[in-house]
Amino acid sequence: MPFWYFSKAQLANTPSHRDGIEPEREARYRREGARFLVECGNTMGLRNDTMATGVVFFHRFYMFHSFNEFPRYIMGACCLFLAGKVEETPKKCKDIVRAAKLYHENLASQESKTLQERQYHKKHAESFNEETIRDIMTYEKILLQTIKFDLQVDHPYGFLVKYAKTLKGDKVKINSLVQMTWGFINDSYSTTLCLQWEPEIVAIALMYLTSKLSKFEITDWVNREEGAREQKWWDQFVEGLDTAILEGVLI
Repeated sequence: MPFWYFSKAQLANTPSHRDGIEPEREARYRREGARFLVECGNTMGLRNDTMATGVVFFHRFYMFHSFNEFPRYIMGACCLFLAGKVEETPKKCKDIVRAAKLYHENLASQESKTLQERQYHKKHAESFNEETIRDIMTYEKILLQTIKFDLQVDHPYGFLVKYAKTLKGDKVKINSLVQMTWGFINDSYSTTLCLQWEPEIVAIALMYLTSKLSKFEITDWVNREEGAREQKWWDQFVEGLDTAILEGVLI
């Protein structure tokens, strides 16, 4: 099976970087692509896991190709198209193109945007047409080859729910922790966190972050060993995971 986790050195030396795209601009392109993909998915009523799978495909693809070579919005649409089939929530390519066009048209019509921004989105709205359907079909073949036909993607959401069920204490606070962590997971897909850490570690790290921010200390859980010193609630799921590693995940 392919290994889909990359070091910071690898993330700093992507094809886009070697193609002259500075790190800040590449990070922005990744954010824009992820946001676009999610908004299009929401427009079509797709499930959260479908959109997340599409975003993971998107981030993985650009570890092997430059943003200069493959336009991020069309590739984002392609990733969503493939994710829909993988997660058994398929959408017709023409419907994805229609959602993509609407996304840019909405942004182009916002008076809060600068003239330059509105022209930018108008140009991209016009780029989604009948020909784009053929482009997406072509891109899908390249995408599949790039991700080595490895279509199984796990997400932190399921691990979050699983771990939360083992926690004991104030149910209101636990539910609040889950909701807040869920939001952090959503936000994480705009970054390269899914390229650096396994989903179970991301879930634990973001639950840890949420507990710190909300000042909710987790002191009891299912299978807690009485009298054990320095025991953490996540020890039963991932061994050898200390707080220094979790804080490193969050940097």
